Amino acid sequence: AAIIHYLREVIDGKADRGNLDSAKRRISRLLDDSIVAQEEKDEKDEKPLTEAENAAAEGSGFAIKSWKQIDLSKLNIEKLREEFKQASYKNIEIADLRAFIADKLQQMMERNVTRTGFAQKLQEIIDRYNSGNSTNEAYFEDLTNYVEKLREEEMRAAKEGLTESELEIFDLLKKENLTKAEEQKVKLAAKSLLQKLKDDKPTVLITDWFKDTQTRAQVQFAIKKVLNETLPESYDRAIYSNKCDIVFDHFLNMAQNGNFRGQA
Repeated sequence: AAIIHYLREVIDGKADRGNLDSAKRRISRLLDDSIVAQEEKDEKDEKPLTEAENAAAEGSGFAIKSWKQIDLSKLNIEKLREEFKQASYKNIEIADLRAFIADKLQQMMERNVTRTGFAQKLQEIIDRYNSGNSTNEAYFEDLTNYVEKLREEEMRAAKEGLTESELEIFDLLKKENLTKAEEQKVKLAAKSLLQKLKDDKPTVLITDWFKDTQTRAQVQFAIKKVLNETLPESYDRAIYSNKCDIVFDHFLNMAQNGNFRGQA
């Protein structure tokens, strides 16, 4: 009975997060062969595999790599699909993939607060399956297609010529119907703002700046000044004011939550 109960939790995606290690190791075996094995010092940090897991790894033909190295751009999705077709227990394959996606999505949302739409899309896929409107095969295909979208998103910063931090600010500043020239100006605004707040001297984001009314006002003034000088002319006063508030609230929330992005 205990085994059946556990498998039910795996199938429903309710198993304890501690069991993610198994999913992480399995997904890591699907990485392209070109990935170099993790350095020995990092391998020592890995949780030792059980005898059963070691046997499974040897039989798979793939070298197990550290979870820290998993890069969506290197994940072999076609091999993932091939393994699913041959799998005897497809529900467990699905549970492993869901665990991998959930973990990766959490990491990506921690780096960019504007990615909430990805969480909503994932929930829609899960709800459609749980309601009985999706077969195992269709569900797995939805999840692999979703992984491809995540991969595109993870590579977007480099494609846009921005750092992850700059991309986050860029996403907060964007508005609809921007021209290519205006997009470039908004990117410049994001870069200029981060430089002003974090790199320029005297430093605006001093330690615990959010705890004092005066230092809060200094940060808010710096944001308004930079955005007033850098945002495109199509940003009227109402949009400009709204974007200033959004960015200030973002840095304030980050600082209050102890997140490094909101600190100096």
